[in-house]
Amino acid sequence: MNPNFPIYIPSKGRWSTLLTSHRLHAMGVPHFIIVEEQEIHWYEAAKDNSATLLVLDRRYQQEYDPCDELGDSKSKGPGPARNFAWDHSLAGGHSWHWVMDDNTRWFYRLNRNRLASLADGTAFRVMEEFCQRYENVVMAGPNYLTFIRARERCAPFVANTRIYSCNLIRNDLPYRWRGRYNEDTDLSLRMLKDGWCTIQFNAFLQDKETTQRIPGGNTKEFYEAEGTLPKSQMIVDLHPDVARLVERWGRWHHYVDYGPFRYNRLRRKKHMDIKAGVDNYGMRLVTVGGKEADEYLTSL
Repeated sequence: MNPNFPIYIPSKGRWSTLLTSHRLHAMGVPHFIIVEEQEIHWYEAAKDNSATLLVLDRRYQQEYDPCDELGDSKSKGPGPARNFAWDHSLAGGHSWHWVMDDNTRWFYRLNRNRLASLADGTAFRVMEEFCQRYENVVMAGPNYLTFIRARERCAPFVANTRIYSCNLIRNDLPYRWRGRYNEDTDLSLRMLKDGWCTIQFNAFLQDKETTQRIPGGNTKEFYEAEGTLPKSQMIVDLHPDVARLVERWGRWHHYVDYGPFRYNRLRRKKHMDIKAGVDNYGMRLVTVGGKEADEYLTSL
């Protein structure tokens, strides 16, 4: 089973890794990779056959709001490509779309504190259909694997917090991505401040490589030269009512208080026919290679 809505992966300078794309290909999930025109030949040679390349319209870079005074003097980040994905999805007649970072190594299901690697796209369909139960959910996605502790209990999802790196977005909204840095946090906060709801899934997780570990993207332009202070400061400048600057582990970070949004209540759509009991969407646990550690979820 595959997702109902298209998946887009903005990518720059990472044709030699393509972690997310290769993982989706292994799962049998078709997707788009958005690239800049000067790099298309490199990506064409490196991509799998389940990936379709889209060339980023330069207009999206020219018209993008970086929320600072630096203009075109440095990269504007993945925001322009994300806006391009949003409009491409709308033009295709879709009501939602996925946009993912290009450095995710694996996707998992978490059940009773047990991780199982996802072997197909069923989990994306599950997240889509869960969100469509509610009239006021506008963005969702899986949590980071590193934020879940093996010996602690956690809810299957958390409402009204930030959605990072793997975003399922409802298309019929007036928002678009903005900001040179931390555009995920900014978009989440703008939606929440307007009374909408977001859903961060713990039942499904993403194992994302640390941003500065993989060459390409904006690593050199953003982090090697200036560290984390500018990206953290930007979200504080945009949302001073809920964000503040903190220093942790020798680096600057932004801290956001999502407490004010606990009053954004999920509103289930009327006349929803939800059957009682557990629906695993045909997923089952199988052992691959004869090793207990190599367990995958796959559809029947």
